[in-house]
Amino acid sequence: RNADLTAIRSLFSTDRITEPDAAAMAHLRAATPRKEDDQASQLIGFATLPDQVHRKSIKKGFEFTLIVVGETGLGKSTLINSLFLTDLYKDKVVPTAEERISKTVEIKKSTVEIEEKGVKLKLNVIDTPGFGDSLDCSDSWKQVADFIDAQFEQYFRDESGLNRKNITDNRVHCCLYFIPPYGHGLRPLDREFMKRLQDKVNIVPVIAKADTLTPAEVRKLKAKINEEIEKCDIKIYQFPDCDSDEDEEFKRQDEALKACIPFAVIGSNTVIEVKGRRVRGRVYPWGVVEVENQDHCDFVKLRNMLVRTHMQDLKDVTRDVHYENFRAQTLQKMNKAVFQRNKLKRDSSPDFATVQETDRIIQEKDEELRRMQEMLARMEQQLEEQKRQSTQTTPKHQLVI
Repeated sequence: RNADLTAIRSLFSTDRITEPDAAAMAHLRAATPRKEDDQASQLIGFATLPDQVHRKSIKKGFEFTLIVVGETGLGKSTLINSLFLTDLYKDKVVPTAEERISKTVEIKKSTVEIEEKGVKLKLNVIDTPGFGDSLDCSDSWKQVADFIDAQFEQYFRDESGLNRKNITDNRVHCCLYFIPPYGHGLRPLDREFMKRLQDKVNIVPVIAKADTLTPAEVRKLKAKINEEIEKCDIKIYQFPDCDSDEDEEFKRQDEALKACIPFAVIGSNTVIEVKGRRVRGRVYPWGVVEVENQDHCDFVKLRNMLVRTHMQDLKDVTRDVHYENFRAQTLQKMNKAVFQRNKLKRDSSPDFATVQETDRIIQEKDEELRRMQEMLARMEQQLEEQKRQSTQTTPKHQLVI
Protein backbone atom coordinates (compact mmCIF):
# COMPACT_ATOMS: atom_id res chain seq x y z
CA ARG A 1 0.00 0.00 0.00
CA ASN A 2 2.83 2.39 0.81
CA ALA A 3 4.45 1.52 -2.51
CA ASP A 4 1.25 2.45 -4.34
CA LEU A 5 1.09 5.83 -2.57
CA THR A 6 4.71 6.52 -3.43
CA ALA A 7 4.05 5.74 -7.06
CA ILE A 8 1.05 8.05 -7.17
CA ARG A 9 3.07 10.89 -5.57
CA SER A 10 5.89 10.44 -8.04
CA LEU A 11 3.39 10.47 -10.89
CA PHE A 12 2.07 13.93 -9.93
CA SER A 13 5.41 15.34 -8.73
CA THR A 14 6.56 18.66 -10.28
CA ASP A 15 9.97 17.12 -10.85
CA ARG A 16 8.48 14.90 -13.59
CA ILE A 17 7.16 17.89 -15.58
CA THR A 18 9.09 18.26 -18.79
CA GLU A 19 10.32 21.62 -20.13
CA PRO A 20 7.51 21.96 -22.72
CA ASP A 21 4.94 21.27 -20.00
CA ALA A 22 6.54 23.90 -17.72
CA ALA A 23 6.41 26.50 -20.52
CA ALA A 24 2.77 25.68 -21.14
CA MET A 25 1.93 26.11 -17.47
CA ALA A 26 3.76 29.48 -17.37
CA HIS A 27 1.81 30.65 -20.42
CA LEU A 28 -1.41 29.49 -18.76
CA ARG A 29 -0.61 31.47 -15.60
CA ALA A 30 0.17 34.60 -17.66
CA ALA A 31 -3.02 34.24 -19.65
CA THR A 32 -5.12 33.76 -16.52
CA PRO A 33 -6.28 37.24 -15.29
CA ARG A 34 -5.24 38.08 -11.77
CA LYS A 35 -7.65 39.28 -9.10
CA GLU A 36 -6.06 42.74 -9.00
CA ASP A 37 -6.45 43.12 -12.77
CA ASP A 38 -10.10 42.10 -12.52
CA GLN A 39 -10.72 44.73 -9.84
CA ALA A 40 -8.89 47.42 -11.85
CA SER A 41 -10.89 46.64 -14.97
CA GLN A 42 -14.13 47.09 -13.05
CA LEU A 43 -13.23 50.64 -11.90
CA ILE A 44 -14.05 53.80 -13.83
CA GLY A 45 -10.80 55.50 -12.89
CA PHE A 46 -11.76 58.73 -11.10
CA ALA A 47 -10.17 57.39 -7.92
CA THR A 48 -6.87 58.59 -9.40
CA LEU A 49 -8.02 62.24 -9.33
CA PRO A 50 -6.20 62.98 -6.04
CA ASP A 51 -2.98 61.69 -7.63
CA GLN A 52 -3.52 63.97 -10.62
CA VAL A 53 -4.12 66.99 -8.38
CA HIS A 54 -1.06 66.04 -6.34
CA ARG A 55 1.20 65.88 -9.39
CA LYS A 56 -0.13 69.18 -10.73
CA SER A 57 0.28 70.90 -7.35
CA ILE A 58 3.84 69.63 -6.98
CA LYS A 59 4.69 70.90 -10.44
CA LYS A 60 3.11 74.32 -9.86
CA GLY A 61 4.35 74.84 -6.31
CA PHE A 62 2.72 76.67 -3.43
CA GLU A 63 2.57 80.26 -2.21
CA PHE A 64 2.09 81.61 1.28
CA THR A 65 2.16 85.21 2.50
CA LEU A 66 2.78 85.95 6.16
CA ILE A 67 2.82 89.36 7.83
CA VAL A 68 4.48 89.92 11.20
CA VAL A 69 3.41 92.89 13.32
CA GLY A 70 4.86 94.05 16.61
CA GLU A 71 7.18 96.48 18.30
CA THR A 72 10.87 96.57 17.53
CA GLY A 73 12.90 94.21 19.69
CA LEU A 74 10.26 91.51 20.22
CA GLY A 75 12.15 88.95 18.12
CA LYS A 76 10.01 88.93 14.97
CA SER A 77 12.92 88.43 12.57
CA THR A 78 14.52 85.77 14.73
CA LEU A 79 11.28 83.83 15.00
CA ILE A 80 10.69 83.88 11.23
CA ASN A 81 14.22 82.66 10.58
CA SER A 82 13.72 79.91 13.16
CA LEU A 83 10.37 78.84 11.71
CA PHE A 84 11.54 78.41 8.13
CA LEU A 85 15.26 77.71 8.71
CA THR A 86 16.34 80.61 6.54
CA ASP A 87 17.91 84.05 6.84
CA LEU A 88 15.56 86.72 5.52
CA TYR A 89 17.11 89.67 7.32
CA LYS A 90 20.81 89.64 6.53
CA ASP A 91 21.15 93.41 6.11
CA LYS A 92 18.69 94.51 8.78
CA VAL A 93 19.61 97.68 10.64
CA VAL A 94 18.14 98.26 14.10
CA PRO A 95 17.13 101.92 14.55
CA THR A 96 18.34 103.92 17.50
CA ALA A 97 16.06 105.34 20.17
CA GLU A 98 16.13 108.81 18.58
CA GLU A 99 15.14 107.40 15.20
CA ARG A 100 12.28 105.44 16.70
CA ILE A 101 10.64 108.51 18.29
CA SER A 102 9.28 109.95 15.04
CA LYS A 103 9.47 106.83 12.88
CA THR A 104 6.42 105.82 10.88
CA VAL A 105 5.28 102.32 9.99
CA GLU A 106 6.99 100.88 6.94
CA ILE A 107 6.11 97.86 4.83
CA LYS A 108 9.00 95.64 3.79
CA LYS A 109 8.51 92.50 1.76
CA SER A 110 10.95 89.61 1.60
CA THR A 111 10.54 86.59 -0.64
CA VAL A 112 12.32 83.26 -0.41
CA GLU A 113 11.75 79.97 -2.20
CA ILE A 114 12.03 76.87 -0.01
CA GLU A 115 12.12 73.30 -1.26
CA GLU A 116 11.57 70.21 0.88
CA LYS A 117 11.33 66.67 -0.57
CA GLY A 118 10.52 68.03 -4.01
CA VAL A 119 7.78 70.38 -2.76
CA LYS A 120 8.44 74.06 -3.55
CA LEU A 121 7.07 76.86 -1.39
CA LYS A 122 7.28 80.54 -2.29
CA LEU A 123 7.22 82.31 1.06
CA ASN A 124 6.44 86.03 1.22
CA VAL A 125 7.17 87.60 4.61
CA ILE A 126 5.91 91.13 5.22
CA ASP A 127 7.66 93.01 8.01
CA THR A 128 6.33 96.20 9.60
CA PRO A 129 9.28 98.10 11.11
CA GLY A 130 8.22 101.13 13.10
CA PHE A 131 4.93 99.68 14.35
CA GLY A 132 4.27 100.90 17.89
CA ASP A 133 7.62 102.71 18.13
CA SER A 134 6.52 106.32 17.79
CA LEU A 135 4.96 108.42 20.52
CA ASP A 136 1.60 108.60 18.70
CA CYS A 137 0.55 105.06 17.76
CA SER A 138 -3.12 105.78 17.16
CA ASP A 139 -2.86 105.23 13.39
CA SER A 140 -0.22 102.50 13.35
CA TRP A 141 -2.77 99.98 12.11
CA LYS A 142 -3.73 102.07 9.07
CA GLN A 143 -0.61 101.32 6.98
CA VAL A 144 -1.04 97.60 7.56
CA ALA A 145 -4.73 97.71 6.67
CA ASP A 146 -4.03 99.74 3.52
CA PHE A 147 -1.38 97.23 2.43
CA ILE A 148 -3.74 94.27 2.88
CA ASP A 149 -6.50 96.09 0.97
CA ALA A 150 -4.03 96.93 -1.80
CA GLN A 151 -3.23 93.23 -2.25
CA PHE A 152 -6.94 92.40 -2.37
CA GLU A 153 -7.53 95.16 -4.91
CA GLN A 154 -4.66 94.00 -7.11
CA TYR A 155 -5.98 90.44 -7.10
CA PHE A 156 -9.50 91.72 -7.84
CA ARG A 157 -8.24 93.67 -10.88
CA ASP A 158 -6.25 90.69 -12.14
CA GLU A 159 -9.22 88.40 -11.63
CA SER A 160 -11.53 90.78 -13.51
CA GLY A 161 -9.10 91.31 -16.40
CA LEU A 162 -8.83 89.53 -19.71
CA ASN A 163 -5.65 87.57 -18.98
CA ARG A 164 -6.47 85.38 -15.97
CA LYS A 165 -4.09 82.54 -16.74
CA ASN A 166 -1.10 83.59 -14.65
CA ILE A 167 -2.45 85.51 -11.66
CA THR A 168 0.03 86.12 -8.85
CA ASP A 169 -1.62 85.67 -5.46
CA ASN A 170 -0.08 88.15 -3.02
CA ARG A 171 -3.02 88.19 -0.62
CA VAL A 172 -1.99 88.06 3.03
CA HIS A 173 -2.95 84.69 4.47
CA CYS A 174 -1.86 85.09 8.10
CA CYS A 175 -0.84 87.81 10.53
CA LEU A 176 1.39 86.95 13.47
CA TYR A 177 0.71 89.68 16.03
CA PHE A 178 3.42 89.88 18.70
CA ILE A 179 2.31 90.80 22.20
CA PRO A 180 5.05 91.96 24.58
CA PRO A 181 5.58 89.73 27.63
CA TYR A 182 6.05 92.56 30.10
CA GLY A 183 2.44 93.75 29.99
CA HIS A 184 -0.60 92.62 31.95
CA GLY A 185 -2.72 91.63 28.98
CA LEU A 186 -3.65 93.55 25.85
CA ARG A 187 -2.73 97.20 25.50
CA PRO A 188 -5.05 99.74 23.80
CA LEU A 189 -2.82 99.53 20.71
CA ASP A 190 -3.24 95.74 20.59
CA ARG A 191 -6.99 95.90 20.92
CA GLU A 192 -7.31 98.66 18.30
CA PHE A 193 -5.14 96.81 15.79
CA MET A 194 -6.97 93.52 16.09
CA LYS A 195 -10.40 95.17 15.96
CA ARG A 196 -9.46 97.06 12.81
CA LEU A 197 -7.97 94.07 10.97
CA GLN A 198 -10.10 91.17 12.21
CA ASP A 199 -12.20 91.21 9.02
CA LYS A 200 -9.21 91.51 6.67
CA VAL A 201 -6.73 88.84 7.73
CA ASN A 202 -6.33 85.76 9.94
CA ILE A 203 -4.84 87.07 13.19
CA VAL A 204 -2.74 84.67 15.28
CA PRO A 205 -1.65 86.28 18.59
CA VAL A 206 1.82 85.40 19.82
CA ILE A 207 3.47 86.15 23.17
CA ALA A 208 7.02 87.15 22.31
CA LYS A 209 10.12 86.26 24.35
CA ALA A 210 8.33 83.77 26.56
CA ASP A 211 11.66 82.84 28.19
CA THR A 212 11.38 86.01 30.28
CA LEU A 213 8.35 84.53 32.08
CA THR A 214 7.92 81.60 34.40
CA PRO A 215 5.47 78.84 33.41
CA ALA A 216 2.95 80.16 35.92
CA GLU A 217 3.27 83.69 34.52
CA VAL A 218 2.80 82.36 30.98
CA ARG A 219 -0.42 80.58 31.95
CA LYS A 220 -1.70 83.68 33.74
CA LEU A 221 -0.91 85.98 30.81
CA LYS A 222 -2.57 83.60 28.33
CA ALA A 223 -5.72 83.47 30.42
CA LYS A 224 -5.78 87.28 30.70
CA ILE A 225 -5.32 87.78 26.95
CA ASN A 226 -8.03 85.25 26.08
CA GLU A 227 -10.38 86.91 28.54
CA GLU A 228 -9.84 90.35 26.99
CA ILE A 229 -10.19 88.97 23.45
CA GLU A 230 -13.55 87.48 24.35
CA LYS A 231 -14.64 90.56 26.29
CA CYS A 232 -13.78 92.95 23.41
CA ASP A 233 -15.37 90.60 20.87
CA ILE A 234 -12.16 90.35 18.84
CA LYS A 235 -12.21 87.75 16.08
CA ILE A 236 -8.90 85.94 15.81
CA TYR A 237 -8.21 82.89 13.66
CA GLN A 238 -10.48 80.03 14.69
CA PHE A 239 -9.28 76.48 14.20
CA PRO A 240 -11.76 74.40 12.18
CA ASP A 241 -13.54 71.56 13.93
CA CYS A 242 -12.24 68.09 13.21
CA ASP A 243 -14.34 65.76 11.09
CA SER A 244 -15.76 62.61 12.62
CA ASP A 245 -13.60 60.41 10.39
CA GLU A 246 -10.31 61.98 11.54
CA ASP A 247 -7.94 59.78 13.50
CA GLU A 248 -7.58 60.24 17.23
CA GLU A 249 -3.99 61.46 16.99
CA PHE A 250 -4.98 64.38 14.75
CA LYS A 251 -7.87 65.26 17.07
CA ARG A 252 -5.57 65.34 20.09
CA GLN A 253 -3.10 67.48 18.18
CA ASP A 254 -5.85 69.89 17.17
CA GLU A 255 -7.10 70.19 20.74
CA ALA A 256 -3.54 70.89 21.92
CA LEU A 257 -3.16 73.68 19.35
CA LYS A 258 -6.45 75.29 20.38
CA ALA A 259 -5.39 75.20 24.03
CA CYS A 260 -2.11 77.02 23.25
CA ILE A 261 -3.69 80.23 21.93
CA PRO A 262 -1.94 82.67 22.24
CA PHE A 263 1.33 80.89 21.43
CA ALA A 264 4.18 81.64 23.84
CA VAL A 265 7.27 81.41 21.66
CA ILE A 266 11.04 81.73 21.80
CA GLY A 267 13.24 82.30 18.79
CA SER A 268 16.91 81.50 18.35
CA ASN A 269 19.24 80.80 15.44
CA THR A 270 22.13 79.68 17.67
CA VAL A 271 22.93 75.96 17.78
CA ILE A 272 24.27 74.81 21.15
CA GLU A 273 25.17 71.43 22.58
CA VAL A 274 23.16 70.10 25.51
CA LYS A 275 23.95 66.66 26.95
CA GLY A 276 25.47 65.49 23.71
CA ARG A 277 22.62 66.88 21.58
CA ARG A 278 22.88 69.83 19.21
CA VAL A 279 19.79 72.01 19.63
CA ARG A 280 18.74 75.58 18.94
CA GLY A 281 18.31 77.55 22.09
CA ARG A 282 19.55 80.21 24.47
CA VAL A 283 22.03 79.85 27.33
CA TYR A 284 21.31 81.59 30.63
CA PRO A 285 23.09 81.46 33.99
CA TRP A 286 20.24 79.37 35.38
CA GLY A 287 20.08 76.93 32.47
CA VAL A 288 19.37 76.41 28.78
CA VAL A 289 16.13 77.20 26.95
CA GLU A 290 15.52 74.94 23.95
CA VAL A 291 13.45 76.42 21.15
CA GLU A 292 12.04 73.09 19.96
CA ASN A 293 11.33 71.71 23.42
CA GLN A 294 7.56 71.75 23.94
CA ASP A 295 8.05 71.91 27.70
CA HIS A 296 9.84 75.24 27.30
CA CYS A 297 7.66 77.08 24.74
CA ASP A 298 5.02 76.68 22.01
CA PHE A 299 7.39 77.13 19.08
CA VAL A 300 6.86 73.60 17.72
CA LYS A 301 3.08 73.93 18.01
CA LEU A 302 3.14 77.26 16.15
CA ARG A 303 5.30 75.78 13.39
CA ASN A 304 3.04 72.75 13.07
CA MET A 305 -0.01 74.97 12.85
CA LEU A 306 1.47 77.30 10.23
CA VAL A 307 3.09 74.66 8.03
CA ARG A 308 1.98 71.11 8.70
CA THR A 309 -1.68 71.23 9.66
CA HIS A 310 -3.43 74.54 8.93
CA MET A 311 -1.56 76.35 6.13
CA GLN A 312 -4.16 75.34 3.55
CA ASP A 313 -7.02 76.28 5.88
CA LEU A 314 -5.47 79.73 6.38
CA LYS A 315 -5.43 80.18 2.60
CA ASP A 316 -9.00 78.89 2.28
CA VAL A 317 -10.33 81.28 4.93
CA THR A 318 -8.52 84.16 3.24
CA ARG A 319 -10.06 83.27 -0.12
CA ASP A 320 -13.57 82.34 1.02
CA VAL A 321 -14.12 84.84 3.84
CA HIS A 322 -11.82 87.86 3.87
CA TYR A 323 -11.39 88.27 0.12
CA GLU A 324 -15.08 87.64 -0.54
CA ASN A 325 -15.97 90.35 1.99
CA PHE A 326 -13.63 92.77 0.23
CA ARG A 327 -15.01 91.76 -3.16
CA ALA A 328 -18.62 92.24 -2.03
CA GLN A 329 -17.82 95.68 -0.60
CA THR A 330 -16.00 96.68 -3.79
CA LEU A 331 -18.90 95.60 -6.00
CA GLN A 332 -21.33 97.42 -3.73
CA LYS A 333 -19.27 100.61 -4.01
CA MET A 334 -19.12 100.25 -7.79
CA ASN A 335 -22.89 99.80 -8.01
CA LYS A 336 -23.43 102.78 -5.73
CA ALA A 337 -21.11 104.93 -7.87
CA VAL A 338 -23.01 103.95 -11.02
CA PHE A 339 -26.32 104.77 -9.32
CA GLN A 340 -25.01 108.17 -8.17
CA ARG A 341 -23.73 108.95 -11.67
CA ASN A 342 -27.08 108.10 -13.24
CA LYS A 343 -28.88 110.12 -10.61
CA LEU A 344 -26.62 113.09 -11.33
CA LYS A 345 -27.44 112.84 -15.02
CA ARG A 346 -31.14 112.81 -14.27
CA ASP A 347 -30.84 115.76 -11.89
CA SER A 348 -28.85 117.84 -14.38
CA SER A 349 -31.29 117.23 -17.28
CA PRO A 350 -34.68 119.11 -17.67
CA ASP A 351 -37.83 117.80 -16.16
CA PHE A 352 -39.28 114.84 -18.04
CA ALA A 353 -42.74 116.39 -18.27
CA THR A 354 -41.26 119.59 -19.71
CA VAL A 355 -39.31 117.61 -22.29
CA GLN A 356 -42.47 115.72 -23.25
CA GLU A 357 -44.47 118.96 -23.67
CA THR A 358 -41.72 120.50 -25.81
CA ASP A 359 -41.69 117.46 -28.08
CA ARG A 360 -45.46 117.70 -28.48
CA ILE A 361 -45.30 121.39 -29.48
CA ILE A 362 -42.54 120.67 -31.98
CA GLN A 363 -44.55 117.88 -33.53
CA GLU A 364 -47.60 120.17 -33.84
CA LYS A 365 -45.51 122.85 -35.54
CA ASP A 366 -44.08 120.29 -37.95
CA GLU A 367 -47.58 119.09 -38.78
CA GLU A 368 -48.80 122.62 -39.35
CA LEU A 369 -45.85 123.39 -41.60
CA ARG A 370 -46.55 120.24 -43.63
CA ARG A 371 -50.22 121.27 -44.14
CA MET A 372 -49.16 124.76 -45.27
CA GLN A 373 -46.69 123.26 -47.77
CA GLU A 374 -49.46 121.04 -49.15
CA MET A 375 -51.79 124.07 -49.53
CA LEU A 376 -49.07 126.03 -51.35
CA ALA A 377 -48.49 123.09 -53.67
CA ARG A 378 -52.23 122.89 -54.50
CA MET A 379 -52.43 126.64 -55.11
CA GLU A 380 -49.44 126.52 -57.46
CA GLN A 381 -51.03 123.63 -59.32
CA GLN A 382 -54.31 125.56 -59.74
CA LEU A 383 -52.43 128.60 -61.07
CA GLU A 384 -50.63 126.46 -63.60
CA GLU A 385 -53.92 124.98 -64.81
CA GLN A 386 -55.47 128.42 -65.14
CA LYS A 387 -52.52 129.62 -67.21
CA ARG A 388 -52.79 126.66 -69.56
CA GLN A 389 -56.50 127.20 -70.00
CA SER A 390 -56.02 130.90 -70.78
CA THR A 391 -53.38 130.20 -73.45
CA GLN A 392 -55.64 127.64 -75.13
CA THR A 393 -58.76 129.84 -75.31
CA THR A 394 -57.14 133.07 -76.67
CA PRO A 395 -56.78 132.10 -80.48
CA LYS A 396 -60.37 130.90 -80.73
CA HIS A 397 -61.67 134.30 -79.69
CA GLN A 398 -59.58 135.96 -82.38
CA LEU A 399 -61.05 133.70 -85.10
CA VAL A 400 -64.61 134.49 -84.08
CA ILE A 401 -64.05 138.21 -84.48
